[in-house]
Amino acid sequence: MANKADILMLSACELRTRLALGALSALDLVEACIDRIEAREPEIHAWAWFDADFARQQAKALDAQRQAGRPIGALHGLPVALKDIIDTAKIPTENGCPLDAGRIPFKDAAIVARLKAAGAVIMGKTVTTELAYMHAGATRNPLNTAHTPGGSSSGSAAAVADGMVPLAIGTQTGGSVIRPASYCGVTGFKPSFGAIPRTGVLMQSPTLDTLGVFARTPADAALLTEVLMGYDAGDPATTPAPVPPLLSVATSEPPLKPVFAFLRPPGWDKADPQLHAAFDELIEALGDQVFEVPLPNAFNEAAEIRARINFAEMAKYYYRYGKSLDALGPRTQEALNTGNATLARDYLAALDWADVLYAGLGEIFERCDAILCPAATGPAPEGLEYTGDAIFNGLWTLTGTPAVTVPAFTAENGLPMGVQFVAARGNDARLLRNANWFTGWLSEAAA
Repeated sequence: MANKADILMLSACELRTRLALGALSALDLVEACIDRIEAREPEIHAWAWFDADFARQQAKALDAQRQAGRPIGALHGLPVALKDIIDTAKIPTENGCPLDAGRIPFKDAAIVARLKAAGAVIMGKTVTTELAYMHAGATRNPLNTAHTPGGSSSGSAAAVADGMVPLAIGTQTGGSVIRPASYCGVTGFKPSFGAIPRTGVLMQSPTLDTLGVFARTPADAALLTEVLMGYDAGDPATTPAPVPPLLSVATSEPPLKPVFAFLRPPGWDKADPQLHAAFDELIEALGDQVFEVPLPNAFNEAAEIRARINFAEMAKYYYRYGKSLDALGPRTQEALNTGNATLARDYLAALDWADVLYAGLGEIFERCDAILCPAATGPAPEGLEYTGDAIFNGLWTLTGTPAVTVPAFTAENGLPMGVQFVAARGNDARLLRNANWFTGWLSEAAA
């Protein structure tokens, strides 16, 4: 068996190859993850539910399957962590909320069924903020435990960043995949709206909720996302269509060097000066592969519009929680009260804006391979109560465009800052290829 620490340094794609060849057993990989979790969890608090024996049982069954010569799935033996708003049969799913304490679903969410069919090991449930909103959970940033890991997919981001698992799943309604990935220094991928079914996942805002993934590299994100994507009758946001070959495209060479459109999104003035300086250097280094483009003034309204939709739909879908309002955190209470006070005409008008703003991006997408912009306003803020500002993420959630962040810069305090890439709806595979190209370019530039 390889050294456990060495195993945890490998990418999910490398692990998959070794597992498929029998050069690494699923049990050895799971044991390495268990050791890391047991060593670090008392400090990081990434897990809402974890049972080492449950993980071992799955790994042993998968090893027996391969040894018997039976077909194996695309994720054979790979441990995956699930945000604790994703239903898992016979395993607690408590939504980060005291009102759901002890809740055990009787059926797996659609994506959990897909993970099992692909041979993944369900490693456990990761901490989420209360009802996937802004009332922070217990998770700490593994790179500096005095700083937030972000929200609301905090546990998933931290588990991957700390080497507890190679892959994890979260959700984004504002910025809850991209922002924590940036804060924790990992790859975060939010695919096009409707790409992954949400059946069996806590619904906060059906217009905005999007499942996403955390991984070490864009290729790893492609590997996991390809298994999750596809139509499910339980989610009307999905459509019957072939699943794109994310992994093969993401790991292929672009026919030409990609060209990026750099934009300073609304809220740019709120960003850390270190981030401004880092992007200035990056744009200079990319040279003629990047051009700057302004956004029309209408985009300045995007954050308010997204919030209006979010609060109004939250008030509806969290109605049962609102009946016990005092049991919830103050931020959750405030959101529900705001949603209840939203006028129907304002909510309905806000729904029209997603396609209007997306149309405004059309000319930009025609001129570039991807938009280049910051993933967060700076490094992870100090303290655990505030999960950070999603101003650079909500626009892409509202317009339904795919977005991916990769770690690119390091702040003076040693914490990472991510670069975010955005593409037109449905261009998920090409977006991941461009992000993969960028990580290679960045490594060469740093050498």
